[in-house]
Amino acid sequence: MRPRRSPARPALAVIFAGAIAVLYPWWINTTAVNTTADWVTGAGRITGLLAGYSTAIVVALMARVPALERRVGSDVVTRWHAMAGRYTIFLILAHIGSIVGGYALQSGTTFVDQTVSVVLEYPDMIEAAIGTGLLLIVGFVSAGLVRRRMRYETWYYLHLMTYAAVFLAFWHQLSSGAEFVADPGARAAWYAIYGGATVLVLWYRVLTPVRLNLRHRLRVDATIEEAPGVVSVVMSGRRLDRLGAEAGQFFRWRFLAKGLRWTANPYSLSAPPHNNRIRITVKAAGDHSGALAGLEPGTRVWAEGPYGALTAARRQRGRGTKVLLIAGGAGITPLRALFETIPARPGDLTLLYRARRHEDLALWGELREIADARGARLLYAVNGPDGARPEISAENLRKVLPDIDRHDAYLCGPPGLAEESYEALREAGVPANRIHHESFEW
Repeated sequence: MRPRRSPARPALAVIFAGAIAVLYPWWINTTAVNTTADWVTGAGRITGLLAGYSTAIVVALMARVPALERRVGSDVVTRWHAMAGRYTIFLILAHIGSIVGGYALQSGTTFVDQTVSVVLEYPDMIEAAIGTGLLLIVGFVSAGLVRRRMRYETWYYLHLMTYAAVFLAFWHQLSSGAEFVADPGARAAWYAIYGGATVLVLWYRVLTPVRLNLRHRLRVDATIEEAPGVVSVVMSGRRLDRLGAEAGQFFRWRFLAKGLRWTANPYSLSAPPHNNRIRITVKAAGDHSGALAGLEPGTRVWAEGPYGALTAARRQRGRGTKVLLIAGGAGITPLRALFETIPARPGDLTLLYRARRHEDLALWGELREIADARGARLLYAVNGPDGARPEISAENLRKVLPDIDRHDAYLCGPPGLAEESYEALREAGVPANRIHHESFEW
């Protein structure tokens, strides 16, 4: 499923333009490439520059910059980060193999002997070797097969080693890189790239959350069971209407209670923030989410955000003015907030809620009240008595909404439901840029 996100294109263009620009120092400092050793060493220098640049991009994409998180979408930025990480590992390995291989050809030594010589004799290379080892560990635990077998908390804290790895590996680029040793301009540009990434991380991952939590002072007010295995956590605080959060967005929540304080998980707002109340609704799907039902009133909360682009701002203007929300399971939480707030005339707003059983339709009473107040349509699809699963198809969507092609559609739910709904909407004539979806899988 690949809905188009137009704000992503300028950001990607800037990233790729930067990758081309960082090769300029190699170009102006390379007068001739004649021998095999020259070719191999040149490949090592090129992949080294690209690896250094992509490492800075990986760090910048970890910073949760609001301009990207809210316009492009957290799920897309996360995919960019993962992809950049894979490219970085590949480039690092190619750089090591090429640069050591080229040096070995020049000196007439073996690859192993040259590796030992580079690590032990070149400036800052021992630290770089340690940093490279840490990056390879992070890359290994981030591989899909490995990551899915790990607890989220374990993966998260191992992933933070990226910062230490980058710090250790940075210095050898300036002290050993031919492009930087004799070119002050190139060194200044490299400091600017890494300095910029560092500032983004410190500002948005450290200082901004500290300011938010000191200002709003969130605490658990109550927990409410909404459906089997689904609980709402109501929190109180100061001036919560000034959080800057929109319906459809999420925060990363850290509850300062036993067993929960070391983990920050993303949960969507299930209602618009009010002056001194904010609410999330969570389905128990693991140790962290399952423990939220036991939170005591007064528990302090540390929040980071808001994040996400599944908001009314994503809605396209022009030909169509109607809105269809399709929710599955816990995906009802951001769409419930949108159902209450997204601009739409009476009769132009529809919510379709997919669940296994009637009793799994969390927040149903609230949804009915909102539908009545707004003149909206509220539909549900649950499994039959024999367990048969109702199909979300283009034909069924047209039966319910004959003018489906005039709708903006918001999807939130399990990947299978989102994929099925997206294909059905496309087949029913809904343009890709009118289908809005965000995935919170890690």
